[in-house]
Amino acid sequence: MQITVHLSGFTPRLMKPAEQAELPAYGLGITNVVARATARADELSAEEYREGGRLLTEKVTRLTPRWLAVVGVTAYRAAFEDRKASVGPQERVIGQTRVWVLPNPSGLNAHWTAATMAEEFARLRVAAQDRAAQDRAAQD
Repeated sequence: MQITVHLSGFTPRLMKPAEQAELPAYGLGITNVVARATARADELSAEEYREGGRLLTEKVTRLTPRWLAVVGVTAYRAAFEDRKASVGPQERVIGQTRVWVLPNPSGLNAHWTAATMAEEFARLRVAAQDRAAQDRAAQD
């Protein structure tokens, strides 16, 4: 995922997985919908996803980011019980936090290339920058 984050313009350089702790300096944070590591998403139960969505909602409510990006439409649909969700901005908000679903950069996701994933990640980056500018303007 680091290459997609970089190609989309979120970071000025390609970061290593071990550098994840540096992401907040770029206004980014990463967490999992479900904490249990698996080789494939279908190894997780519906209950694990729902509980992950509940815990993520609590975290977002507490931290109040401008945007929550969920990587993987299948994970989002299961965690938030929204079967009609698709990649892109969602109608759902958590408090004042907007929600965006991004494609999963897993090698199992053959529908998206690195370039098209970077384009979708970049759409979120632009929306996030626009919202930050609107928030700053509203404070002035």
